Amino acid sequence: MKLTVLTENVAGGKFLAEHGLSYLIEHDGKTILFDTGHSNVFLKNSMLIGYNIQDSTDVIVLSHGHWDHGDGLKHINNKTLITHPNSFIKRFRKGGKENIGLELSRAEIKERFNLTESVDPCYITKDIIFLGEIPRLNNFESQKTSFEDEHGNDDYVVDDSALVIIQNNELIIITGCSHSGICNITEHAKKISGINKVKVIMGGFHLKKDDYQTKKTIEYLKQENVERIVPSHCTELPAMAAFYDEFKIQQVKTGQEFQF
Repeated sequence: MKLTVLTENVAGGKFLAEHGLSYLIEHDGKTILFDTGHSNVFLKNSMLIGYNIQDSTDVIVLSHGHWDHGDGLKHINNKTLITHPNSFIKRFRKGGKENIGLELSRAEIKERFNLTESVDPCYITKDIIFLGEIPRLNNFESQKTSFEDEHGNDDYVVDDSALVIIQNNELIIITGCSHSGICNITEHAKKISGINKVKVIMGGFHLKKDDYQTKKTIEYLKQENVERIVPSHCTELPAMAAFYDEFKIQQVKTGQEFQF
């Protein structure tokens, strides 16, 4: 499996960067665009590696409906798009007035894409699975939220999902922001796939501090004996430092290629 970082918070070499995430994933005869960042940076960076997103991508997976993961959809069309049905709600930071959800509405998305909305797992191939809605089962993840919906209700981002790839009877888990919790995501990936060995977890972990949740997450990942852990995007410095101490991680930058 090959993964190329098209959008990330940190620039690599000649590549552009922005606050957001977009990965180009090639596996099992499919090319998948996982998230799009919030502008056309993912397209510009893809051109620097000689890849035409519009012509050559088979499927787009949107991990959840936040602007920094999905507003880049304005710059592409006529593709199959898979996401959770709750990705299209209007959402705000508590006390804020700016919509941090997607700029495009569900109706506009339906005009531009072949839209598949799924709460349940969705098989792109037998070895590539969009996980759908993630059960929140443990007592240390997704316990509070800084977001609310347009009705003023707490928004726990129930649409937050991930992609799991099966390779050599092991799991590669790709996340966008892990609002549902990276441990919850991993447990759901194991349940859906029927495979317990996790080789790689990569993406946004949504951990901000070296706090109880971060410590419990690290404890869980150590117990799972995950071979490679690659946090990025919304994993902030105190948490990144804690992950470095345990796993000797490296910073993810745009333009990087990962072979798993």
